[in-house]
Amino acid sequence: MKNSPRVKLILGAGILILVGLFFVFDLGRYFSLATLKNELDLFREYYQENKGLAIGVYMVIYIFMTALSLPGAMVLTLAGGAVFGLFAGVVIVSFASTIGATLAFLFSRYMFRDWVQGKFSAKINAVNEGIKKEGGSYLFTLRLVPVFPFFIINLVMGLTPISTGLFYLVSQIGMLPGTFVYINAGTQLAKIDTLGGILSPNVLFAFILLGLFPLIAKKIMGWVKTKKIYAGFSKPQRFDYNLVVIGAGAAGLVSSYIASAVKAKVALIEEHKMGGDCLNTGCVPSKALIASSKVLSQAARAKEFGFDHANISFDFARVMDRVHAIVKKVAPHDSVERYTRLGVTCIKGRATILSPYEVQVKGADGDQVLTTKNIIVATGARPMIPQLKGIETVSYLTSDTIWDIRTLPKRLVVLGGGPIGCELAQAFVRLGSKVTLVHRGPRIMKKEDPDAVRVVMEKFRAEGMDLRFDHGAREIRVNGGEKFLVCDTPNRDPGNQGNNQDQNRQDDQNKQDREVLIPFDQILVALGRVPNVSGFGLEALGVTLGPGGHIETNGFLQTNYPNIFCCGDVHGRYQFTHTAAHESWYAAVNALFGRVKKFGVDYSVIPWATYTDPEVARVGINEQEAKAAGIDYEMVSYGIEDLDRAMAESQSHGFVKVLTIPGKDKILGVTIVGHNGPEIIAEFVLAMKHGIGLNKILGTIHIYPTMAEANKYAAGLWKKRHAPKRVLAWAEKFHLWMRN
Repeated sequence: MKNSPRVKLILGAGILILVGLFFVFDLGRYFSLATLKNELDLFREYYQENKGLAIGVYMVIYIFMTALSLPGAMVLTLAGGAVFGLFAGVVIVSFASTIGATLAFLFSRYMFRDWVQGKFSAKINAVNEGIKKEGGSYLFTLRLVPVFPFFIINLVMGLTPISTGLFYLVSQIGMLPGTFVYINAGTQLAKIDTLGGILSPNVLFAFILLGLFPLIAKKIMGWVKTKKIYAGFSKPQRFDYNLVVIGAGAAGLVSSYIASAVKAKVALIEEHKMGGDCLNTGCVPSKALIASSKVLSQAARAKEFGFDHANISFDFARVMDRVHAIVKKVAPHDSVERYTRLGVTCIKGRATILSPYEVQVKGADGDQVLTTKNIIVATGARPMIPQLKGIETVSYLTSDTIWDIRTLPKRLVVLGGGPIGCELAQAFVRLGSKVTLVHRGPRIMKKEDPDAVRVVMEKFRAEGMDLRFDHGAREIRVNGGEKFLVCDTPNRDPGNQGNNQDQNRQDDQNKQDREVLIPFDQILVALGRVPNVSGFGLEALGVTLGPGGHIETNGFLQTNYPNIFCCGDVHGRYQFTHTAAHESWYAAVNALFGRVKKFGVDYSVIPWATYTDPEVARVGINEQEAKAAGIDYEMVSYGIEDLDRAMAESQSHGFVKVLTIPGKDKILGVTIVGHNGPEIIAEFVLAMKHGIGLNKILGTIHIYPTMAEANKYAAGLWKKRHAPKRVLAWAEKFHLWMRN
């Protein structure tokens, strides 16, 4: 059936007409207990003379009544028992009721699911996840308890992601006990005076116990599973700590801080440096280097700001000294001294999980074993090193080691076009390196929309970066002291790299790849990061890992050992410092208070940014994700080149692009490309988190002149598109009348 508003309107109108006719002509009087008892002999006689036809007509009527959610199904069920007998009645009613319920389910899904999922997308995600994982169990429990009206269950389940096949199967099985009770009551119809008499308190209580059985069984199975998991491990009589956290990066620091804040006894174990990657090799040093390189970029644009010229001489080693000085300045926030004052026991050493209750620490002061009620693994991630022939022959750089260099590379190859590669490639090209960015795909930053990436690529090229797309790195060769990255690439003009990539890729598949040698002095491997899961005892313990090598958890961040949790990059879902901190709250609270109340992690609104120039910031879905998922959306895009503050600062490039539900101002996602994008997107993050639409952003006063005004102007474009044309036409007539 074509999913169109017109078809939905016709179908909905048809259903309403049928339901209306049922009540207008008072057809319900034929489905009363009195009518059934008065006409029972006639029904039985007809059945004996026309068994096949009687069953067919009965099933059609039953399916019709159930599908339209009309009253009378209970009486029809009694009639089935009274006319067909117990066995035949159960079989006939079981299939008829399930088919009718499935039709009601499909009607609800076709008519309303897209609207409900779109309008309440942020709030319904948790329900969707629960249905995907345990929808059959939920539905089975509801079917067993007649306290819940079945027609409501049919319609509500149609709004969820549960499959039609699973709905039918579970409904068929789950409704059997109730069907049996009603059919059996129908065989004793002469003894029944009222419909309410069918379900006495005792029978109803039995139904409720039956409905609770799956929940009780699930708890018992969970208990048995837990006992099996912990079998062979000796549980201490008392514990040294309520919580032991392994890893003092963003996730570990926040977890231990929260635990100490609620007065739990917590130990934080770190083998290397407090602060983890973010402080020592990631966010802090990279943004410090980007800031230094931006000064040179501004100087190169001196004429744009009214100066004849601006020359800056510098020593690269001193630039790197500044980077390390910034790290040192931020370090006290993550220091042992600070966390010790907060009540955290900080231990330096290598942690190994010996059992779900024991963590061994090997440090300079010897070995010790800590007993703990709960464990949080927050061991982070490390740069991914490819299986590249010859890579061991050169001293390659990663985002962990590049901060140790003291001499600016004359020729730098950056392998990888993700956020890390793009940020560092631009920083070094501004510092004076000849940078070649090599990427296997057709464009950099593959998670972002093509129009956003296009603006960044234009800037890269303008600054002299050599972009090599569709280049598959094969090996590294060293000839006479000269180093080369050997790539396979489609056999086309290198000058066209990055232009019309998507159109050319199909033609290129029929051409033989050619070998390209790219000379370099230093190579930076920036192909992403892999979770640190080895060497901590996880393998020996049997902690389950996901297909990407990350630690697999449930929605509460529990591993297959219920008292071992994980958060941050090692979890692998979002490798951002702010999401690591976000997950840490859930991991710590669930570990410490999970017996009382557990909280599922909320991933509904996750923002992030790539700190290139121009910066790219995003929250929610973008266009390519919406298209891939089949999500309908409207899009408005405001060009920052029209923004007064951007023009005043010669930063008039980029855009604010907002995706909304069609016809509504509810925000699905935002992409901002431009100066200070990660700062100005915060308004949209807040709006999405708390259900604020574009109308309210438009009605909010924004300081003039600011970059954040772009948010209001984007909202204004949406409002202009949805202006009430009919009302405005009447307003025009009114003003004409007033003038005359």
